[in-house]
Amino acid sequence: MRVAVVGGTGDFGLALARRLVEAGDEVVIGSRDAGRAREKAVEVGAGDGAENEAAVAGADLVVLATRAEAALETAAALADALREAPLLSVASELRFGPAGARPGHNGGSLAERAQEVVGVPVVAGLHSLAAAKLVHGRPDEDAFVCGDDADAKALALELAAKVVAGRALDAGPLASARALEAMTAVIVNLNKRYKGHAGVRVTGLP
Repeated sequence: MRVAVVGGTGDFGLALARRLVEAGDEVVIGSRDAGRAREKAVEVGAGDGAENEAAVAGADLVVLATRAEAALETAAALADALREAPLLSVASELRFGPAGARPGHNGGSLAERAQEVVGVPVVAGLHSLAAAKLVHGRPDEDAFVCGDDADAKALALELAAKVVAGRALDAGPLASARALEAMTAVIVNLNKRYKGHAGVRVTGLP
């Protein structure tokens, strides 16, 4: 699979790229700074690094791995360049206060809002995975993916299965991204409360 990781110079994008390269995928690192993208591509053994619009050319799947606050602006900027490649949204919009982290938007998820600005299928997933663990190997966790387009979801599930030691699980329609993104807030709060590195495994499934 040819995967473009947009925001691939950030912690999560770079850790994800490492695991995908390790799995044998052809990975292109995307960034607003082409020079930095090429530098990081060499660091993780990716095939190439380029400015975001160039990075997504010819990709089978594009991972939107920017920070949450830049996700929608980046998605909109890529709308023409994406052509037919589906977009996998992995960011979670959070707000922080004295009581801890909470979901940052009262309406739709980042993934649903990205779907409104691009002309390709958007899927959402990997929200429960932490860059700090992913960078060291495939975490012993399950990964969740949701979406409305069956083919796009299948690609995202294939990707997810390569980066975790657990299972890649179909979490339903794109509307489920609201729950997946909110799960990040729960994990952040657990880590803070118990000073740990929480992950998710689902029991009771065949």
